[in-house]
Amino acid sequence: MEMTLPQSICIAVHDQSQVGEARREATLLAGKLGLDEETAGRLSIVVSEAARNLSLHGGGGEIIVSSLDGRKQPCVELLAIDRGPGMDLQKCIRDGYSTAGTPGTGLGAITRLADAFDVHSAPGGTVLMARFVSRRTPRHHHQESLDYSATSVPFTGETLCGDAWAAVQTHSTNTFLVADGLGHGQYAEEAAREAVRIFHHSNGASPSEIIDHAHGALRSTRGAALAIARIDPHQQKLVFAGVGNISALVAVDGVSRNMVSLNGTVGHLMHRVQEFVYPWTNNAMLIMHSDGLGTRWDLKNYLGLAQRSPGVIAGVLYRDFSRQRDDVTVLVARCAQDQTP
Repeated sequence: MEMTLPQSICIAVHDQSQVGEARREATLLAGKLGLDEETAGRLSIVVSEAARNLSLHGGGGEIIVSSLDGRKQPCVELLAIDRGPGMDLQKCIRDGYSTAGTPGTGLGAITRLADAFDVHSAPGGTVLMARFVSRRTPRHHHQESLDYSATSVPFTGETLCGDAWAAVQTHSTNTFLVADGLGHGQYAEEAAREAVRIFHHSNGASPSEIIDHAHGALRSTRGAALAIARIDPHQQKLVFAGVGNISALVAVDGVSRNMVSLNGTVGHLMHRVQEFVYPWTNNAMLIMHSDGLGTRWDLKNYLGLAQRSPGVIAGVLYRDFSRQRDDVTVLVARCAQDQTP
């Protein structure tokens, strides 16, 4: 079966008239992804509630709905992002609490309808995450050892995203790709899509071998920057290879290390690819992003953010450091843990 890019929609919500648009777009995406009717229905309700909350409380913001590639079951994640004054989470989650004269059931309903929920709120904005897992396929009763998410949004005015990301899980490893096709628009998207195709057909090749294979396959495209990280929790190591301007960081025990990407463009000019090995522990975190995100961020500047889910972390970084002049992708991975705001 031909692999496709993880799909996403991003809708600006500034008033009540855009709530219906957000719901319709999310419902269309759910149909494309093959979500069962019950899961798609829950997603539709939550998108409506989140968009309504943005229009009433946050001064407007964005709804991003994305498929999560590489999961054992079809999975969709919603992010509701605003730049408002923040909120008292313990009060807002309780049914009946409202600051806008509504019944006050929105946030409580979201927590009940979602399969996973997380939120970070502070003066300057709120990022809410709600995840939905398709119930068409049998449930896996064990928790996945690694949790991950990515936010990938096209350049303003474009419908196609020249960035892409992908993930593959095996019994012992998790491997992640972030690709940035040269430029933006259709031709950048074609390069990124080809990189994802090669990645999904790599059949266990090492990160450097995958990039070598992609170099040949991308010759007929504009080319791309690529970075691949393979995490082996049992051997407590992360193997990384990158070419071009994909930024990557691994944080272990509160100490962050920038990982090494080599100069070049995959598909055009590339020297020998090198792999670098970094330690990985149960409290480690991986962050990879394209150059559509600025690099002057530090999770330590956000109280409690480093303990939140990958989706919330990616959403906050996207909100505060997107350059607004290019496609942007932010991928975050960490060991799975319970999230209770």
